[in-house]
Amino acid sequence: MSYPAAASERLLSTQARRQNALSLLFFLCAAFAFLLRFTVSPQVMNMVVDYTAQGGSFYEKLHFGTYAIFLLLAVVLFSRPFLLQGDEIGMFKALMRYSVLMFALVPYLFVTGRAGSSGFIIDTYLVAGAAGLLMLALNAESRRALGDVVLGMAILSAVIGTIEAVTQHRFLPYGINELQFRPIGLAAHPLSLGALCATVIGFVPLTRWRIWVRVVAIFVLVVGCAASGARAALLLAAGEILILLLFVPWPGLSLKYERQAKFVVLMFTVTGGAVLVAMLFAGGLLNRFSNTIFDQNFMARVTIYQVFGLVSWKDILFGMNGDELLKIVNEKLHLPFIESAPVVIIMLFGLPIAVLFTVLIFWFIFRLLRGAPLPAWIGTMTFLLAALSNNALSSKSPEIAIMVVLLLAFRKQPYRGQIESIPSAAASHPTRLDLVKPDLRSGQPALSTTSTLPARLSV
Repeated sequence: MSYPAAASERLLSTQARRQNALSLLFFLCAAFAFLLRFTVSPQVMNMVVDYTAQGGSFYEKLHFGTYAIFLLLAVVLFSRPFLLQGDEIGMFKALMRYSVLMFALVPYLFVTGRAGSSGFIIDTYLVAGAAGLLMLALNAESRRALGDVVLGMAILSAVIGTIEAVTQHRFLPYGINELQFRPIGLAAHPLSLGALCATVIGFVPLTRWRIWVRVVAIFVLVVGCAASGARAALLLAAGEILILLLFVPWPGLSLKYERQAKFVVLMFTVTGGAVLVAMLFAGGLLNRFSNTIFDQNFMARVTIYQVFGLVSWKDILFGMNGDELLKIVNEKLHLPFIESAPVVIIMLFGLPIAVLFTVLIFWFIFRLLRGAPLPAWIGTMTFLLAALSNNALSSKSPEIAIMVVLLLAFRKQPYRGQIESIPSAAASHPTRLDLVKPDLRSGQPALSTTSTLPARLSV
């Protein structure tokens, strides 16, 4: 071997080690930023800054995890080249389009005198776009590992919530006085815990964990959902498991043997579910089901729509201040909170912009679902239905960002039930998008789209 060739190999080896070390560093930083945003509740934030309390500066209204995600995104995007291939290019453009349109709502709220409400737009929706861009800037292995981290966080939250339900003691601060004790785990609210547990059940089958680990994980999530007292989320979780068993294809089996295996597993699941329900009732984790579900909490979600008869048509068309809306709800409807995303969104933005906002959100979610495995669709539909029973879509919450991370982490799963999104012509001539460091003269990132042969995704 000649000396120049040996030197060239050593140089390539050194560069590869540096790239691997940088990839590991970015993965660890992304995991930290995501966990910071997903696990530090508003109650904990209020112990440091005026996060949800009245008063305080605007910068205090944004979560520490939000700052971390935005800062890391800027570093990752402009510190080294990264490669996008196939439908990832479309997703990158969709995330950019979504983020720009969502960011445009912030100055609109400032101009209309509702600057205080812009915090939940940034902390809930804009940070979800940033999290998606950050995921796309990492390689496939890092994305999947981050998905595993988020699932592990949800499972840990379910375990903590179950322990809290048994011991009747919360580990994290929770300032809301309730008639009945309900655990929160690592979430901000009992309903958030239940919705999170129900949502991630759909993504557990997409992991590469051993089959018994996945079964145990789903069991823990169901128990955590029951412990949270979120009745709608628990019913959705039960239906989600049945749908996963009945409609998700099982690889390695013919259709005949697949039906036989599913029937046997379904019988065991139904029997085991009945035993689990009996045990949960005996343990007091299903006390909220002892009465009818049409209780005071259910009626509060129906009564809130009477607020449209208490405000003027101008308020409905052009929106109103959130504090004034809450005052009307407190004084005239005698409700302590507004637990309705449609009411908050309509009265905050005004009906025309609220419609456009809703269309943008659903377009964004279904754009990420294109080409995703069937369990990801099931988990996402569960989230959307559960979100209608809490404030996940109308308050400072991390649920949208969690969904984005999970969808991008597990969309590349080889799967017989994969929903095809790339036309055959595009599949025969795949494209790639190379994003490189900014040009030192112009300060702008160089971007090129070229035809190329299929290659391993690299960062």
